[in-house]
Amino acid sequence: QPTVLELISEARKLADDMGTEVCGLLLGGKGVADSMAKELGAYGADKVLVCESDLLDTYTTDAYAKVICDTVMAKKPEILLIAATNIGRDLGPRLSARVETGLTADCTGLEVSEERDLLMTRPAFGGNTIATIACPDNRPQMATVRPGVMQKIAPVKGAKAEVVEYN
Repeated sequence: QPTVLELISEARKLADDMGTEVCGLLLGGKGVADSMAKELGAYGADKVLVCESDLLDTYTTDAYAKVICDTVMAKKPEILLIAATNIGRDLGPRLSARVETGLTADCTGLEVSEERDLLMTRPAFGGNTIATIACPDNRPQMATVRPGVMQKIAPVKGAKAEVVEYN
């Protein structure tokens, strides 16, 4: 989905500000790595963890939540970005509850503070004001991001992500 490429592009900017890498997590049925992993590298991912299984061929909340939570617990990312699609809106709250961190939903802006906190901007009070939220005490800092609000970078020709089978 185009939103994924927007998020990878935005993650690249955040990672550059923090001096860290962008790692994408790609879930799906057999062959998903062949169709998507290389494209994520062109948009800013340094590494793509690929989880291929027939059980992940069709989205189910429990299967996807388990794989993502297990990965978060093992890899300990500072930030986890999720597209605010129907699937992302289903997954986001479940993930944040399971890994015991906060979630800022429907973000329209992201930046990193000097303290390495993710500053998540979203409309509040029915859109009449804008709130900026930080989560300084828990990791990962999680946000769902509205589709179409982040700028997708132009693909970098020849840029490749390290693709790692991760099960």
